[in-house]
Amino acid sequence: MSALDLARWQFGITTVYHFLFVPITLGSVWLVAGLQTAWFRTGNDKYLRATKFWGKLFLINFAMGVVTGIVQEFQFGMNWSAYSRFVGDIFGAPLAVEGLVAFFLESTFLGLWIFGWDRLSKKMHLATIWLAALGTTLSAYFILAANAFMQHPVGFTYNPVTNRAELTNFIQVLTQNTAVIAWAHTMASSFLTSATLFVGVSAWLLVKNKGADVAHATLKLGAITAIVAGLLTAVTGDMDSKIMVQQQPMKMAAAEGLYETQTNAGFSIFTVGNLEGTRAVTEIKIPGLLSYLATGSFDGQVKGINDLQAEYSNTYGQGWYAPNIPSTYWTFRLMIGMGMLAMVYGLWALWVTRRGRTPRSALFMTAAKVMPFMPLLAISFGWMFTELGRQPWLVFGTLRTADGVSSGVTAGSVLFTMLGFTALYGVLAVVEVGLFTKTIKQGPPEHVADPFATASDEHRPLTFAY
Repeated sequence: MSALDLARWQFGITTVYHFLFVPITLGSVWLVAGLQTAWFRTGNDKYLRATKFWGKLFLINFAMGVVTGIVQEFQFGMNWSAYSRFVGDIFGAPLAVEGLVAFFLESTFLGLWIFGWDRLSKKMHLATIWLAALGTTLSAYFILAANAFMQHPVGFTYNPVTNRAELTNFIQVLTQNTAVIAWAHTMASSFLTSATLFVGVSAWLLVKNKGADVAHATLKLGAITAIVAGLLTAVTGDMDSKIMVQQQPMKMAAAEGLYETQTNAGFSIFTVGNLEGTRAVTEIKIPGLLSYLATGSFDGQVKGINDLQAEYSNTYGQGWYAPNIPSTYWTFRLMIGMGMLAMVYGLWALWVTRRGRTPRSALFMTAAKVMPFMPLLAISFGWMFTELGRQPWLVFGTLRTADGVSSGVTAGSVLFTMLGFTALYGVLAVVEVGLFTKTIKQGPPEHVADPFATASDEHRPLTFAY
C-alpha cells in the first residue's frame, strides 16, 4: 500500500474510534443536566442518585473522547501537510475558535461541576453543567463547520501566487447550510445514541434490582428521548440528503447505485453493479422514492454516475470522479437501518415498562445489551459514507485527496504509527469497557446526602465529587 492509502486508513481508524465517544458525550451531558434539574426542582433523591451515576459514566466517556481526539490534530501536520498548507487559513479558523471558546467553556464549567458540589450554591452548580453542555454543543458545531467546508467549500478565494486557499468570509464558512444541517443531524443522532445507552443500562439495572426507582426514571427518559431523537434524525437526514444532491450529486448517485440520469427515480433496496462500475446488473427499487427524497417531487430528476462522470471530466479534467460504489452504497444503508433499529427499541422499551413493569423477556434483555451499539455503528457508517462518498476530493472540487498527503512521509513511517495508534486505542478500549462495566455493575448509589444541605460560606478545600 502507498503512503496515501495508509494515511487514509490511519485517519479513518482514529476518526471512527474517536467518534465512538463523541455522540455519547454530546447527548448524555444534556440528559445529565436534565436529571440534575429534575432534582433541583423536585428535591427527589432518585434524581440526585441518577445524576451521580450517569454523571460518572459521562465523565469516563468524556475523558476518553478528549484523549483520542488529540491524535487527529497531529495527523493534519504529519500525514496531511499539503492539505494543511493549502486550506489552513480556512480550516484552522473554526478549529481555533473551537479550542479557544467552545472547549474552554466546556472544560472550565465541567471542572466546576465536578469539584463544586459542596462549594457552589445549588443554583450556581446546576448552571455549570448546563454551560458545560452548551460548550460541548458549540465545540461540535465548530468542528462540523470545518468539515462542512471540505464537503462544500465557501467563503474563500484561491491565490495562484501562493497556491493557497485564503479565507474571505468566515461567517459564511460557519453559517452555510451544509454546516447547519450537519450539526443538527449529528446532535439528533447523538441524542439517539445516548438515549439508547440509557435504555439498555437502565433495563439491566431493573432486572438486577439495582436502584429500581432510578432505573425506571432513566429508562423512561431514554426511551422518550430515543423516539423523539430518532424522528429528528430522520428529518434532518432527509434535509441533509436534499442538500447533498445539490452540492455533491455524485455521492447520492453512488449511494443509490444510480448509473443513468432518471426522472421518477426509484430508491434502491438492493443493487448489484458490473465489475467496471458503469451499470446495474440486478436491482430492486421502490419507484419514485429516490426522486422524492432528493428533490421533493416524485417526478424530479436525479443525475446518474455516468452522466456526472462525463460532466466532471469536462470541468476538472480527465480522471475518475466516482467513489467506491459498493462502499458508498452499503454504508448508506447500514447507517439508516441501524439508526431505525435504535428508535424502534425505544418504542419497545416504553411498552414493556408501562405502568412501572419490570421487563422479563429474554429477547428484550438480549436487545438491551446489543442495541446501545446500533446507533454508534450507524454514526460510524454515516461518517464512512460521508467521507468515502466525497472521493476523490479532499476538498470537493478544489483539492484532490492524492494532492493533500505529505510528500515527505513514507509508507513505512505511516504504517508504524498506524499500528502504534491502533494498539494504543485497543488498550484504551479495554480501559473504557472496564470502567464502564465496573460502574454499571455497581449501579446507582443507594443514598446520596444532599451536598448542599450543610453548605456554608466557611472556607473548605474542594473535594472530588466522584
